[in-house]
Amino acid sequence: MPIEVDGTIYDTDEEGYLLDFNVWSREITLKMAESDSCELTDSHWEVIHFLREYYEEYQIAPAIRILTKAVGRKLGKEKGNSKYLYQLYPEGPAKQACRYAGLPKPTGCV
Repeated sequence: MPIEVDGTIYDTDEEGYLLDFNVWSREITLKMAESDSCELTDSHWEVIHFLREYYEEYQIAPAIRILTKAVGRKLGKEKGNSKYLYQLYPEGPAKQACRYAGLPKPTGCV
């Protein structure tokens, strides 16, 4: 199901993940969040940008356990826990945040 932003169509897989990491933009994320009825805050964007940096370095979308540990190391212990991340991304921090960040679906996510 493709996403249309400003007249440009971006291809996604059947679950809404972008097929090309490099076409990601803030506007695409806003469109995804709008269709999920999610209002993004600075805290959401902090995780999204963290995930993009993580993917650029490791070439993998982290599963939830790895995500919480990595967020804790980079953004602080108070943010590196499942409770905090689930408050931001109730559909699942790894799945929903990775989709918003333009990453592929994390391995191990159903």
